[in-house]
Amino acid sequence: MTKEEIWAERYRPKILDEVVGQDDIIERLKSYVESKNLPHMLFSGPAGVGKTTSAIALAKELFGEAWTNNFTELNASDERGINVVRSQIKNFSRTAPLGDASFKIIFLDEADALTTDAQNALRRTMERFSATCRFILSCNYSSKIIEPIQSRCAVYRFKPISDAAIEKRIRNIASIEKLNVTEDGLGAIEYVAMGDMRRAINILQSAAVLSDQIDAEAIYKIAAMARPIEINELVELAMKGDFMGARDKLDLLLIEQGLSGEDVITQIHRAIMDFGGISEKLRVQLLDKIGEIDFRLTEGAHERIQLEALIAHLVLAGAKE
Repeated sequence: MTKEEIWAERYRPKILDEVVGQDDIIERLKSYVESKNLPHMLFSGPAGVGKTTSAIALAKELFGEAWTNNFTELNASDERGINVVRSQIKNFSRTAPLGDASFKIIFLDEADALTTDAQNALRRTMERFSATCRFILSCNYSSKIIEPIQSRCAVYRFKPISDAAIEKRIRNIASIEKLNVTEDGLGAIEYVAMGDMRRAINILQSAAVLSDQIDAEAIYKIAAMARPIEINELVELAMKGDFMGARDKLDLLLIEQGLSGEDVITQIHRAIMDFGGISEKLRVQLLDKIGEIDFRLTEGAHERIQLEALIAHLVLAGAKE
């Protein structure tokens, strides 16, 4: 290697270190960078936890400045038929890598949106061109990827980002952008994000447009979510037998704040999980009922009727307890 190549290799930016909340996976990806080789991989996990970022960071560290020539990203949710495999993917796979790279990378985002025929065509392409091309598939549900493809890939399961990691990154962004994020504002971002770093950053950006002072009030207003204390009050009123009081609180959420029934049921589920003073048996019964109501809402049932039925069930359950 020339002096220039040695310098470029030594001081190549360690972009994978910028990915937070997935330390175990990042360490394994770094080992691929050191060996300058990698298998086909399947990234599985919820949205906003770093799957796409990890794939791009891996390509940048492997290929350096030539990464754009040896890396292509396709979103399978845009074109998910067999034609995209037969044309775009196959054409990119059969061409030789550029520069000193020994292979190229195809990143298929939202691969679980590919049809079964497209996945069957893809598995053959992965075999034929494995000498010159590596595939990284990203999906939310690995069960939607056919078994032959899963067996050809090293599977990495990404977990939701921890609240501590989200807080650290939000504080870092706030410091750079000179934003004043209050402690209750940070707590609100963590509550709303639910382990989704992308959602946390988007909410912070939306709040920053309105004011440099970001508190819980601004976060919940932008996120179109009720404060946890309001949901807890609704559940407490119902469990104490005050049906009309709980119903008035529900009206406040649905009419004045404009929340949807599915938003409310999701937050009630989180509130029941953390609700104290009830037996485990009752908690299980309430969660079972919440699941039933959520299914009915998904199937198109009237949200007000279903939510009031849930409140009535909470009243009856509280009386028995």
